[in-house]
Amino acid sequence: MDPAAAAAAEEEGREKPPVIYTMENKPIVTCAGDQNLFTSLYPTLSQQLPREPMEWRRSYGRAPKMIHLESNFVQFKEELLPKEGNKALLTFPFLHIYWTECCDTEVYKTTVKDDITKWQNVLKAHNSVDWLIVVVESDAKKKNKTNILPRTSIVDKIRNDFCNKQSDRCVVLSDPLKDSSRSQESWNAFLTKLRTLLLMSFTKNLGKFEDDMRTLREKRTEPGWSFCEYFMVQEELAFVFEMLQQFEDALVQYDELDALFSQYVVNFGAGDGANWLTFFCQPVRSWNGLILRKPIDMEKRELIQNQEATLLDLRSYLFSRQCTLLIFLQRPWEVSQRALELLHNCVQELKLLEVSVPPGALDCWVFLSCLEVLQRIEGCCDRAQIDANVSHTVGLWSYATEKLKSLGYLCGLVSEKGPNSEDLNRTVDLLAGLGAERPETANASQSPYKKLKEALSSVEAFEKHYLDLSHATIEMYTNIGRIRSAKLVGKDLAEFYMRKKGPQKAEIYLQGALKTYLAEGWALLVTHTRKQLAECQKHLGQIENYLQTSSLLAGDNHLTEDERKSFCQEILDFANHQAENQGQKVILPMHSFAQLKTLHFDPPNAVVHVGGKLSIELTLLSQMPIPVQVDQIAIHVHFSIEKNSYRKTAEWLTKHKTSNGVISFPNEVAGFPFSRNNLPALELYEMYERSPSDNSLNTAGIICKNVHMLLRRQESSSSLDLPSGVTLEDGAHVLKCSNLILEPGVNKITFNTQAKEPGTYTLRQLCTSVGKVQFVLLHIYPIVQYDVYSQEPQLKVEPMTDSLLAGIPQKVKFTVTTGHYTMKNGDALQLSNADAMPILYHPESKAVIYSNTREKISESSLRIQSSEKITSISLPVAPAYHVIEFELEVMYLPSATESAVEKENATNKEVHRKNKEKQKQDNCMATVDQKVTIDCPWSIYSTIIALTFCIPFNAKHSLLSAGKRKYVQVCVQNLSELCFQLSDNSLKNSADCTDLQLVPLNPESQQVIYSKQSIFFVWELKWTKELPLSLQCLFSVSFCPATSKEQSLTLKPFTYEFQVENFFTLYHVKTEIFPPLGSEYCKTGSLCSLEVSITRLVDLSEVDRDEALTESDGYCTTKLMYEVVDNSSNWAVCGKSSGVISMPVAARATHKVHMEVMPLFAGYLPFPDVRLFKYLPHHSAHSMQLDADSWIENDNLSVDKNVDDQAESSSIRSRGSLHSAASGEHKGLPMPRLQSFSSGQVFNCSTGMQILVIPSKDDHVLEVNIT
Repeated sequence: MDPAAAAAAEEEGREKPPVIYTMENKPIVTCAGDQNLFTSLYPTLSQQLPREPMEWRRSYGRAPKMIHLESNFVQFKEELLPKEGNKALLTFPFLHIYWTECCDTEVYKTTVKDDITKWQNVLKAHNSVDWLIVVVESDAKKKNKTNILPRTSIVDKIRNDFCNKQSDRCVVLSDPLKDSSRSQESWNAFLTKLRTLLLMSFTKNLGKFEDDMRTLREKRTEPGWSFCEYFMVQEELAFVFEMLQQFEDALVQYDELDALFSQYVVNFGAGDGANWLTFFCQPVRSWNGLILRKPIDMEKRELIQNQEATLLDLRSYLFSRQCTLLIFLQRPWEVSQRALELLHNCVQELKLLEVSVPPGALDCWVFLSCLEVLQRIEGCCDRAQIDANVSHTVGLWSYATEKLKSLGYLCGLVSEKGPNSEDLNRTVDLLAGLGAERPETANASQSPYKKLKEALSSVEAFEKHYLDLSHATIEMYTNIGRIRSAKLVGKDLAEFYMRKKGPQKAEIYLQGALKTYLAEGWALLVTHTRKQLAECQKHLGQIENYLQTSSLLAGDNHLTEDERKSFCQEILDFANHQAENQGQKVILPMHSFAQLKTLHFDPPNAVVHVGGKLSIELTLLSQMPIPVQVDQIAIHVHFSIEKNSYRKTAEWLTKHKTSNGVISFPNEVAGFPFSRNNLPALELYEMYERSPSDNSLNTAGIICKNVHMLLRRQESSSSLDLPSGVTLEDGAHVLKCSNLILEPGVNKITFNTQAKEPGTYTLRQLCTSVGKVQFVLLHIYPIVQYDVYSQEPQLKVEPMTDSLLAGIPQKVKFTVTTGHYTMKNGDALQLSNADAMPILYHPESKAVIYSNTREKISESSLRIQSSEKITSISLPVAPAYHVIEFELEVMYLPSATESAVEKENATNKEVHRKNKEKQKQDNCMATVDQKVTIDCPWSIYSTIIALTFCIPFNAKHSLLSAGKRKYVQVCVQNLSELCFQLSDNSLKNSADCTDLQLVPLNPESQQVIYSKQSIFFVWELKWTKELPLSLQCLFSVSFCPATSKEQSLTLKPFTYEFQVENFFTLYHVKTEIFPPLGSEYCKTGSLCSLEVSITRLVDLSEVDRDEALTESDGYCTTKLMYEVVDNSSNWAVCGKSSGVISMPVAARATHKVHMEVMPLFAGYLPFPDVRLFKYLPHHSAHSMQLDADSWIENDNLSVDKNVDDQAESSSIRSRGSLHSAASGEHKGLPMPRLQSFSSGQVFNCSTGMQILVIPSKDDHVLEVNIT
């Protein structure tokens, strides 16, 4: 038997035998009958039973598991059977076995049967139904007793007597001690049956136990319910699972107890307390930490069982059991995680239950517990595993360090003078609460008990232990990348060094922590760390660093007003003290003292001329809590001359500058030069936890969903390094403002300066001087500049309207920019006079003087003196960098002679002509440039300006004929937006020919020509004798604006010169159409006769002397080509539509051509067009002469390029399309040419005539053409 069974069986005299709980507990199986037989079989049985696993199927849908069964076989006694109400599963016998090897019937009847009956009666009395009878059969006994019955008869009798309905409860084991196949088969069958019955018993009894436990848990709301009693019941179930090596299930039981107790504590804190919790509210008298070196802490278990345990006792015992199971499950790192949660939760639970705890007791308990957990983990893991899993244990190291620090402060071990008597008494009380060291750690040199006792024994020992723990924790945090936590421990270490008067060592840790907090934007931590750093720097005598930190703290809103004022006063005291002693200046960054918010220029564009005044208004936000007397505020300016910057004018600079003159600077949180501006905003959400039963609110809080984005570590910290020293630039250009008082908040400071040297001035630094302390803004960003320019005098002449019209007075504005030149009395502009553009003077003309900012300064009358060649305009007196403006009226005369225009515009004549032609084609006004030479008083060189005038009219002419009578028509088109009044129109022959008379057919009265409209003038040509071939004509008309009240009679008119050539009528063409014979009218679809009569009106003249003229014996002929074309498609020409005729060159010579045409539509149809051309032969010495008919047949005629634009040449163009097609057939043959007559040489008297065409009688559709 094992020790658990022996302990359960000893001291029978006691009413309740004690239960010894060890980790070797096994399910109990009682053995009755032949004890000697069982003793002989026990070794084999205990060895063979756990070899084969069995599948254990449990209730409530839990997953089946394979388990190896082991049992504790004990001798059957009635005292081992459970009494009514006993819930102890560890002492519960799960199976009862009766062993016998009886082979004799008589022996069976006399002794064995009665013994089995008594055994079963006892089992029935205790309601135990899990039993088994084992009959051992031996061949040796059968040989010794020959008169015995076969063994089956004994088995059958037992089965008949005791196993009527459960025949499987009797098992035969044959020759168990022999090594044979029969014996092995018998063992296998027996072991299978034994395992099955054990599992059945486990399932049944555990299920009943769980149901009873569940019922007990559901009664937890009833008065008198005890958590300790329930704890013992559920732990019993955990023990059974542990006994079956189901450690996960056992851990679940303890986790459920943990959660249940925690919920009750939380409810107690919310006002819903249970009565049994009062047992755990008793004051803490012992704080010896967790005990993890025992599988079961029986002392604390008995306290729980007797309801005498404190909160720490319960938590310690519960965690020790969880730790043991987790180590069995090979999850030691979960032990450290759970331990850290346990320690923090216990601290909170003691507060919720309002348990009385002596000062420092809880710190001792936490410190001992942390080291106990760490040593327990070290005991089951090797060093490599521990180093690889530092992230799981570093929290315990940190917590232990924190609690040791608290104990050191509490016991006076950190004070400068050491512990006093009160501190010593407190230390003695704390050590007394630890009790005696436990036996299992008494021999360990580094046990938690010894470490704590040694650390509290002296100042030196405490410092050694605390520094060792702190450095180890910092190293662990750093190795796993938890820099923030490492800095936090370092900050505690710095505080310790400060207490120990070691500021040199403290500064290193404080600077490191501050650097991290600044990078991540932890405002409160930055403030707290800076306070510590300021104290450290003060002790070290780092004056500059201390003043800088003090200025940051003085402007920190997280401090109280009094604290801020005290730090500010520190700066002022130092500044005043140093000013008296003439000490060295201290230069500090400005962002902690004041912030530059805005900068405003006046003038707003930040552009000023040399000698001009510029003001700069700064808006400073003072961070100081009190008004500060400032000796001087200075802006250090960098001067630079860019390439060609002296050429920049005020106009150019204005276009490239901001107009409002206000520059805003980014907001910078004081003390956070590298703030978290680039990080996303906090995503905070509300979180509620409600009770599942009544939906009441249990807890409420907030959760940050993007914490992984906000708590990222800065990989590179080089950018966070502040400059080691602040340097002030030396420069000659400094803007100063002295003796100011900076009030807390917004202050406006104005700087005034006068520009001296042209260039670009960049504001680089801002310096505020308070005594010997200077606060410097190293870089003013964004870049702020102002420009100073030196401008040359300039003259600009520009029209007052979009375009200048010729022939009428137009206003022109003169703008004189004085620049650096000062206008003196007698300075004038000298304009060269031009005949084509006189300057009109009005006595009321004024000159206005403006400042550079377009502010009107003064106004004076304009004096103009004119001579034959020069017009002098006297300029008013004006200072430098001002603007003089005045207006004059000029007029360009479009009637100027061509020679004068050529003389003045010799260089632009060709360009002007081309532009004029193009503008006429585009129906736009023609332009002409008039140049004027101006001599300015500030320059020895003349200035040439060009004014572009637009001719408002466009004229064109045409020649009209009526037989031999000729008419000239001139069309005048108004292209401008104005309306004009026309008068005195005339047309003259430039040659002044007396034989030619131009008879006007126009009204004598004045006419108004409106914008974009035209007026026509007509003259009849009458002559007495033959005139030259070309007539030169000059048209003129006087004009003035229709809205003008004054008539400018002296103005020359608008003129138009043109030439009329070949205007005599040579040929008269007449066309007649005759209906078919017997018909009165032409009908559609019927052939009609077309007669073309060509008559020569004059004899031979100079015009006829060309290539087509043939002279023979004084008889002259010329070849003409006629062509009948119907562009309106009213007629179909049948046969040849064109031909070449030989026409005598004599007056009244007539040639008639007949052809047939067919009308295609009914109605009054216009006659087809008849065109006449000169037929010119091809000149080639080697060309083969073809007769005219061959040319006509082939229709290959080339028309001369000089065809008049007015002539309709659609049919000719249509012929031209055939030339390329037919040219291949006559390659190398001479090609005749056609030459059009000039306008007026051919008069067609049938133009515009119509003839009536009636429809045919059989037409179903009537088509009428109306023209």
